Amino acid sequence: MASVAVLNMKGEKAGSIELDDAIFGVEVNKHAVHMAVVQHLANRRQGTKSTKTRAEVRGGGAKPWRQKGTGRARHGSSNSPIWTGGGVVFAPKPRDFSFKLNKKLKRLALKSVLTDKVQNEKLIVLDSLALSEIKTKAMVGVCKNLDLEKALFVMDGSNENVVKSARNIPGVKTAGVNTINVYDILNHDCLVITKDAIAKIQEVYA
Repeated sequence: MASVAVLNMKGEKAGSIELDDAIFGVEVNKHAVHMAVVQHLANRRQGTKSTKTRAEVRGGGAKPWRQKGTGRARHGSSNSPIWTGGGVVFAPKPRDFSFKLNKKLKRLALKSVLTDKVQNEKLIVLDSLALSEIKTKAMVGVCKNLDLEKALFVMDGSNENVVKSARNIPGVKTAGVNTINVYDILNHDCLVITKDAIAKIQEVYA
């Protein structure tokens, strides 16, 4: 088991914690991580784009000019895609881009990115994370104490004061144990987890 130092909100060492190798010490599977990121981005797509085909644009009822004798190319409809104002070839239509991943693959991807953070010393464990009031300055101070610029804070439950204090800080995001995902972990330089969140992750994903 890997041993990681536990810090307080002032950045001072407050002990250490043993991490479960079944979650924080697996072999990193790049394919699983890739698929988890692709799925996350695909599921975020709205899929609402829509343009008209030649069958849907207005007009085109009459032949623009007679077939022969004008000296111009023959045309049967002004709705043709080669005309200005005509339809679009293979026009995009509203669709659902989302797809499902095997539960085992999703778990493996999450364990892989957690392991990667531990191996690269980008995982910080806090003894607790709580603010007495909603104040962005207080959260900025915590980030400064921990020497963080772009970080994901993971908590055991939803702490409204922390969430609202952090939401205006560029590069800082908060999440609960039940809402963490591979994309957010990869998209932040450092992962900050409370001791309670570590315990819950090891309980859920062991």
